[in-house]
Amino acid sequence: MAHPLHHAESSARKFGGVPSDYQAVHDWFDASKEHLALFTHRAMRHHAQGLFEAERVFGLTLTNSAGREIPVRWIGEQHVREDCQGRIPSMADWLRRIQPEPWMANGHIDRHSGDEPCGDPRVAWASEVAAGRTVLGLKDWMAARATQATQGA
Repeated sequence: MAHPLHHAESSARKFGGVPSDYQAVHDWFDASKEHLALFTHRAMRHHAQGLFEAERVFGLTLTNSAGREIPVRWIGEQHVREDCQGRIPSMADWLRRIQPEPWMANGHIDRHSGDEPCGDPRVAWASEVAAGRTVLGLKDWMAARATQATQGA
């Protein structure tokens, strides 16, 4: 289907009520089109995990204008099936088809320069204690360092 409105019209035919009863759910499934207006946007929510996420967002059911309580999962399943040739893929079905690029792997840690602590401040504090430069506890040492930085600026 091309547009969330078409999904909402399909829901109204299937479950009763009017398309606006279902529009928000279908808009949510297709919100990733804002970032990539290609069918591959579906990898974000058009899978089994996306169905359960929709329940967390919209609740387990919604009551349509005809007074009928409809499970949100049914609405999501209808949406995904209409877009994925009748099936509900898993998230893994989408992710394993990602073409790896060099930038996706082997991150790096920025090297730190300067005398400000980098990373876990407990490491710098332990070094200060071991060298006999402080007898303060970690919390007091961090407060003293903050005061020194403020006075030095």
